[in-house]
Formats: sequence, C-alpha cells, structure tokens
Amino acid sequence: MNVVVVGGGTWGTGFSCVLLHRGHDVTLACRDPEQARTIDETGRNPRYLRTADLEGVTATTIAEAPIADADVVVLAVPSVAFAEVAAGLPGDAPVLSLTKGLDPATGARLSTRVRGRPVAVLSGPNMAEEIADGLPSAAVIASEDHELAERLQEAINSMIFRVYVNDDLVGVELCAAAKNVIALATGGVDGLGLGDNAKASLITRGLVEMARLGEAEGAAPETFSGLAGMGDLIVSCFSSYGRNRRAGELIARGATAEEAVAEIGQVVEGLTTAPVLRDLSHRLGVELPITEGVCRVLGGESLDGLLASLMGRVPTAE
Repeated sequence: MNVVVVGGGTWGTGFSCVLLHRGHDVTLACRDPEQARTIDETGRNPRYLRTADLEGVTATTIAEAPIADADVVVLAVPSVAFAEVAAGLPGDAPVLSLTKGLDPATGARLSTRVRGRPVAVLSGPNMAEEIADGLPSAAVIASEDHELAERLQEAINSMIFRVYVNDDLVGVELCAAAKNVIALATGGVDGLGLGDNAKASLITRGLVEMARLGEAEGAAPETFSGLAGMGDLIVSCFSSYGRNRRAGELIARGATAEEAVAEIGQVVEGLTTAPVLRDLSHRLGVELPITEGVCRVLGGESLDGLLASLMGRVPTAE
C-alpha cells in the first residue's frame, strides 16, 4: 500500500516503522520542512524517537506529500489540529486516525470530524518508543466500515504488532480520550508518593469512569476491558514513556501545566482533553469525579485538597 502518515511526532514516527516493517511504501509528512529534510537525508527523526530507523521512509512536508494518491492516510496529529488537517486532505482515501482525544472546539469524537471519506481508528497499549525498538504490542482498529477495518488489519498485523478488529468505534475513541486524563491523575499519585495501593485504586476507579461515560454514549461494555480500554489505561499509567503520567507527576511536585509540557517537550493530550471530557459528562449527566478533580487541580486547587475530596466521598457499592 501507498501510505501517507501525517504528523512527524513520536507516534507518527513509530507507526511509520510499523508500516515499513510490513513492506508498505511510506511517506512521513511533517509540518517543518527542515525536519523532513533531515529525515530524508539521515533516516532519523531529529526531534522524536531519534534512534528509530526510518531508512526507506520518504519524508516531506504536509503540503508536498502525495496524499491524493495514497491508499490510506494516517493522521497522527494533536487533537487541537485534527479537524483542520482532516478538512484539508485532498483526494478521498480512507483515514486511519492515531490521535487520542476529543475535538476541543466541539467536544465531538475525532472520527466525526472526518468528512467525505471512510475513517477508522487505531488504539491500544502502544508506547511508540517500544514499538520503534521492535518490541511486541497489540492494538485494535475500529470503524463503522467493517470491510475497511479488516483491510487495515490485514495490512498492519505482524508478528510484533498484533491487530484486532473492533466494531465499537464510539467506545474505542472514548477510551483513547479518557485514559489520558486518568493517567494525569495517576501521575499525581506518583508525584506525591502515595504508593501502589492508591495508584491501583485510582486506575480501577478511573476505568469505572471510562465505562460509565461509554455506557451513556452507547458504547459496548466489553470495549473497556479490552486493549483500547484497560490495556491502554494500564500502560499510560505505569510506563516511564507516558507523557500524561509524567505531566501529572511534575504538576504534583509543583510545576505548572505549561512548565510540565515544556520539560516533556511533546504534546500532553490529557491537558487538552480534561476540560472537554468534563463538559461532555455534564451534557450527558454522567458523574466523573476523577476527571472533575483533574480539572480543579489544573484550575489551581491543591492536590491535597483533591485527595481529601475524593477519599471523603460518601461510601457506596462498587
């Protein structure tokens, strides 16, 4: 297949390695011409995943990428840019979204911002650093177009990157967005040194929040115990590579959100998603206490105050 990956960040770079390993013709479309030139000349991304071998990938700018001639366009851009990038794509090739978040402007799932072409979403416990190193992982591809999902599964699945098909597009997208917010909170647990019991408890209750939101939106319950739900949540909350977990840890130790992002040097989607997810829950009438708490901390409340409010909630049945 001729595949154009739009977005030269960590996951766009790592996923290009997955596609290259499967023998596809891969173009990595970057926003910055200098970044594209360096990748083309050296086979290395000078900014992200610097050790990833991109020999065989053609790098260019987004404007110059052969998107109109692609068999599939992979979008690996931040959620704040997703709708604009999707709207500007030439041609009618299917889109495979790697972005985990919600549209900040509308609160909509990102797949709904792709118009006039089929769309699928890939999600799961996929730390790009490990994938670029050739370590095994698994993912799900969800789409309302089952034939597209199966075609992409066949094109991407390998001995080191196992791909499952999931027809619950709503659930997979909500998991991908909500898990980043829970990872911010668990990073706060790490930053305060509250221990593994607290962290495991928070992750478990976070999964309940994710499933509660999914139920209100008509998602399948089993999605939340699968790769896009529990799988991605676990790795996001425990991995040293997890940007959201790391941001939460830095904030708990006194950094502002802006300072945390500056130190990490990459987009932290949970910071964008938290208020959008909170507002969505209000519209749906769904209670998300951890998400609410994350938003309050980002608004200036102390983590100690948040902990007291969460632990002081009226006990109830699990």
